[in-house]
Amino acid sequence: MSAPSASVPAVPAAPRERKFSLLGILDRPRTSYHLIIGSTCLLIAIGLMMVLSTSSANQLYAGQSPYSVFVKQLLGVLAGLPVIWLLSRTPPRVLRTLAKPLMIVAVGSLLVVPFIGQDVNGARRWVDVLGFQLQPSEFAKLALLIWGADLLARRQELRRLNDWRGLLLPLLPGAALLCLLVIAEDDLGTTFILLLILLGLLWVVGTPGRIFLCMLALIGFALLALIVAQPYRMTRLFDFFNLTGGATGPDQQAIQGQTALGSGQFFGVGLGHSREQWGWVPNASTDFIFAILGEELGLVGTFCVVFLYGGFAYAGLRVARRTTDPFLRLAAAGITIWIAGQALVNICTVTDLLPITGVPLPLISQGLSSLLVTMTAIGVLLGCARREAGAAAIAGPPVPGQPVPGRSVPRQAGHGRAGPRRAVKAEQNEV
Repeated sequence: MSAPSASVPAVPAAPRERKFSLLGILDRPRTSYHLIIGSTCLLIAIGLMMVLSTSSANQLYAGQSPYSVFVKQLLGVLAGLPVIWLLSRTPPRVLRTLAKPLMIVAVGSLLVVPFIGQDVNGARRWVDVLGFQLQPSEFAKLALLIWGADLLARRQELRRLNDWRGLLLPLLPGAALLCLLVIAEDDLGTTFILLLILLGLLWVVGTPGRIFLCMLALIGFALLALIVAQPYRMTRLFDFFNLTGGATGPDQQAIQGQTALGSGQFFGVGLGHSREQWGWVPNASTDFIFAILGEELGLVGTFCVVFLYGGFAYAGLRVARRTTDPFLRLAAAGITIWIAGQALVNICTVTDLLPITGVPLPLISQGLSSLLVTMTAIGVLLGCARREAGAAAIAGPPVPGQPVPGRSVPRQAGHGRAGPRRAVKAEQNEV
């Protein structure tokens, strides 16, 4: 008999190397969450920097402190950060409970503006609260979004979206009431954003094509009627197609805004070195802050801002696509369409691709109301991102008896020291 051959110990297979892949990073569960946080923080930082640069010129010209407007904007950011953190951890049922109260408060605040509001540049849109001027029409955007998302989600859960009455009632009358109250303040830009939020919600919920086209035609007719009703709006529309006048004429804002963008060239003239902000570009720190940004930071700076808004839009739509809850899907898509659409309208206005509408650039333009409401909406969007498919399993508490992703299983009775841990590590290496 031949001697038995000695057993050769098995050599463990080498772990596979994880290759860097951009598509792999974008496909991770919490990519949307991190993209929203990163783009928001960078846009807020750019906004603070540009508000300091643009507002200091006007403050010095008026004989006041060059940092007064910047300090108010910074206080708004410091107040908005805890709101973002709190709303990102708020359960969706709490938001849905607050939907109707938010709508009631929005309508009530808009009703009292004609009586207690303050006139600024010939328009009465602001209310003085503890020394700060707040604009109720900005809060109407958030109220319409939360209320509309909750209403359509309930209709979808009850399977009542096939009938146009269940789809548009009472959503359309509620949105029309807000728009009428806002247009009474002579604010066509905010009215347009409210209509954009309404159309975004109807698109995401799957409105039939005929109803959606009828809504588009109705909104287009209403906007045209509002433009014709005011002579200065007709003048703006005609001037958009035929710019006339000089550097100080009726088209000063559009002409000087383009001059500021062109003079920045590729790398800009440098922070604080803008010449157009010294009274040449009206509303340089609010509606036309993008023009001063292009002058001081050049094409590179404007491209970075557009890229950040694009990343934010991609992350928000990714959250809406990967979320199974109807309310979270509608809220995520509505917030993304609102913020990205408002940024697009502002940029197109400054670059003379759209008529001047008076819409601020989100997170960058000066204004406490716009800043706080936008940061509040981003907090809601982060809450949706934390609950999207895959991300909720990572962020949530561990389930008893189930291994937590990325952690080894503790030793159990009756097992060797390395048995279960080696099995878990081998599975992780193969993944």
